[in-house]
Amino acid sequence: MTSASHHSEVTLRVNGKPHTLRVDHRRVLLDLLREDLDLTGSKKGCDHGQCGACTVLVDGRRQNSCLLLAVTLDGSEITTVEGLGGDREEPHPLQRAFLDRDAFQCGYCTPGQLCSAVGMLAEAAAGHPSHVTDPAAPTDGPVPLDRSEIRERMSGNLCRCGAYPRIVEAIEDVI
Repeated sequence: MTSASHHSEVTLRVNGKPHTLRVDHRRVLLDLLREDLDLTGSKKGCDHGQCGACTVLVDGRRQNSCLLLAVTLDGSEITTVEGLGGDREEPHPLQRAFLDRDAFQCGYCTPGQLCSAVGMLAEAAAGHPSHVTDPAAPTDGPVPLDRSEIRERMSGNLCRCGAYPRIVEAIEDVI
């Protein structure tokens, strides 16, 4: 039995909707999303932040939700794969590209891949370099995304089925 002192009220804006919840200080965002909000798109893969299956966007930045204590996110904007399309009837362009390119096999990693790709595109657009970005490239604008940049930036998301070539092609389709 846990004490009331181990719980706090947090307000999260998840996929555009506010949620105020009383959460145990040890509860991670992934479990809150899946068990409390019934948003089961984000998957529990390794539970150690190594596979990327749980990737969501927190205030626009990609994060492994299995490593984030929910209580630390009070006031944050969370976007899961279910919220990528916003209020539109149409899927997000990356979701459409993944479907068109058959960029998944079993689909387990797909939600994390999609959220990571959205975050990765924003990082590159903001000019954030990666390990493979040419050091001589100008630093005052977006980083051009070629296949090696995409592969490097998506390397934190594992696909057990090996759909990587199709994932890269799908991302190329939207840049």
